[in-house]
Amino acid sequence: MTFYAISALDDRVKNPDQLITVDVSRFSDSLAELYSNLAKPVLDMAIYNYSLSKSVGGEGLFIMSLLVQLSANVMRALTPPFGKYVADEARLEGEFRFLHSRLIDYSEEIALYHGHEAEKDTLDKGYFTLIKHVNRILRRRLYHGFMEDFVIKYFWGALGLILCSIPVFFKIPGQITQTMGDRFVTNRRMLLSSSDAFGRLMFSYKEISELAGYTARVSSLLEVMDDLLAGRFEKKLVSSASTEENAAVLSGRGEVEESDSIEFTDVPIVSPNGDVLVRKLSFTVHPGDHLLIVGPNGCGKSSLFRILGGLWPVYGGKVKKPRFDEIFYIPQRPYLSRGTLRQQVIYPDGLREMRAKGVTDDDLYDILSIVEIASVVDRPNGWDAEEEWRDVLSGGLQQRIAMARLFYHRPKFAILDECTSSVTMEIERVMYETAKRLGTTLMTVSHRRSLWKYHKKILQFDGQGGYIFTGLDWERRLKLEE
Repeated sequence: MTFYAISALDDRVKNPDQLITVDVSRFSDSLAELYSNLAKPVLDMAIYNYSLSKSVGGEGLFIMSLLVQLSANVMRALTPPFGKYVADEARLEGEFRFLHSRLIDYSEEIALYHGHEAEKDTLDKGYFTLIKHVNRILRRRLYHGFMEDFVIKYFWGALGLILCSIPVFFKIPGQITQTMGDRFVTNRRMLLSSSDAFGRLMFSYKEISELAGYTARVSSLLEVMDDLLAGRFEKKLVSSASTEENAAVLSGRGEVEESDSIEFTDVPIVSPNGDVLVRKLSFTVHPGDHLLIVGPNGCGKSSLFRILGGLWPVYGGKVKKPRFDEIFYIPQRPYLSRGTLRQQVIYPDGLREMRAKGVTDDDLYDILSIVEIASVVDRPNGWDAEEEWRDVLSGGLQQRIAMARLFYHRPKFAILDECTSSVTMEIERVMYETAKRLGTTLMTVSHRRSLWKYHKKILQFDGQGGYIFTGLDWERRLKLEE
């Protein structure tokens, strides 16, 4: 539900699949490596600097630490913003992955248009934009690496040798008596260990910057998810008319109550791009009041169902509806999951939920017999057969499976969106009569006249922001239509 809201209702996160699958993993790896990159060097610096201060005196160590800190600040100021670079690289990678996934989704349409050259140009543009940015990062790392190595190995090394030579020429109070050579060698050994630890800390600064980039990406994802769960959405409007008025509607929030009936009171119906299709929609459907919904494309029928299904927020007014599990939705092209034949009928239930309801495979067989597709069980492995069902079953069989799914769940309300477009009128009749016999109140979107007689009410949109909600005298309407 949250992923749907990020993709459809909010504009702040682009390519959330890239964030979830790649950036979270990189953030976790970078964070896990941070401990090993920081803990031991810090401990080494503390131990060796303490021993070195005893040998060369605290004043010399303080002066050297001050010079090192000043040079480190200069290096930090000259260090490119690797965190921002990493965040931009992740964003470009996400956009490039999206181009490929989009190509997969629309491969048939592109093939029919012979659009492979145009699509290849689009892919090349995304690819070279990404590569140009990556090469820019590598060049900056090269220059920064030269500067970093020079300062750490040569400048700090020269300062260290000067520090090591202090006890050779000057008497340090409290120092253990050693020969001149032993002093220099001992101090140099401790200095090398300390400088090695400090060098590792400086090198890890770049990794910390990259971690900051991943953190910004993951943090933005978590913040948007929290906002969506709290009902706060940010979506750019692209509607051409009454944009300010539409923005005011989208910024509002209505009320949702649980009820045995479906009731809309002054609820705005909004399209995905921000157009307010109906400013105030009001209607009531009690159990048994089967409702037919008609209107031209883009008038708000799908938006109405998304509100009922809890996918879209209520932008105003008041909505009363049953619990989520008491409303069932069957689209024109039903969703078939990966799994067994049994799972297609009981989806989204699993085998355990099916057993808990006291339903057996024989009961499922009877359900399939109602819609005259019991023969699909005769294939190898029967109910346990696993196929890519969308490819195996025709459009008509898929719609019958969806009808069987409705009979299995027996919801109080069913939203039927052109769900009988690929079946015969006889199967359509059986489906509607069986659903009504099971006590399911039907809300149907369809332009087929044959369905009028199964409904008591009609909600008709005119496509201009108006609507009519009234009783349906199907015999009189059929005569007028003729």
